Amino acid sequence: MELWYTEEWTNEVRLGIKVKKHLFTKKSEFQQIDIFDSNEFGRMLIIDGLMMANEKDEFIYHDMIVHPAMATNPKIRKILVIGAGDGGTVRELTRYATIEHIDMVEIDEVVTRSCQEHLPQTAGKLTDPRVNLIFDDGLKFVRKADAGSYDLILVDSTDPISVGAGLFTTEFYTDCHRVLTDDGILVNQHESPYFERDQTAMKKAHAKIDKLFPVAEVYQIHLPTYPSGHWLFGFASKGLHPIKDVQAEAWNALGLKTNYYNTDLHTGCFALPTYVKEMLEDAKK
Repeated sequence: MELWYTEEWTNEVRLGIKVKKHLFTKKSEFQQIDIFDSNEFGRMLIIDGLMMANEKDEFIYHDMIVHPAMATNPKIRKILVIGAGDGGTVRELTRYATIEHIDMVEIDEVVTRSCQEHLPQTAGKLTDPRVNLIFDDGLKFVRKADAGSYDLILVDSTDPISVGAGLFTTEFYTDCHRVLTDDGILVNQHESPYFERDQTAMKKAHAKIDKLFPVAEVYQIHLPTYPSGHWLFGFASKGLHPIKDVQAEAWNALGLKTNYYNTDLHTGCFALPTYVKEMLEDAKK
């Protein structure tokens, strides 16, 4: 008998991946968590029936949520990561010797502990001494944080459903703006422009962020196992622009080996297809 992981991208479209073994399953206080092993994508973290990360393509997401901001402002020292329970975002951050402190706020400890056991590829750097793991509600944490506390906030969230819904609200983005330094940057998981459900969430998020931040840009990645394979991040700042202010020479001088990000791609990923640009403009009306 064959075992397949099947994810519904829409009522009409599904992703199917053949599974070798079901390694972990647990219903936490917040959500259903599963980890599967497969021949094609390696180990896969699934939350509430949706792909969060897998060993084959996770580098794309984690490269691109971290390195564009770090190349724009090499002076980033203190970082807040919201979500990111699989650990991949923190792994990329720990590669920078200049970073002094990382607060990672994940609401569901079960996600992080299961990844530390079954997905060491992503979770292997969570024990770095600069990393402060906080298992709490990210919304409440940001609400209580002091103004100007962080140089960078990375919102590595699930879709805007269930526990992730609050991370797409005006209240949350307003709190993020307050706790960032004057050169602070916010990068958020921005959904996809392709299928209708994801389009709606993307447009709502962009409209809210654009009203709060002087700089509000969107950039794209190709991620095969996310719905449509076309995914977006938001880049918002109080002043720094990801293209005009990028420090390409300084970033390249670090000698970091990445598998997706490079400073040529940094510029190119902000060049969006016409239909996406039109959606983003429409969202601001």
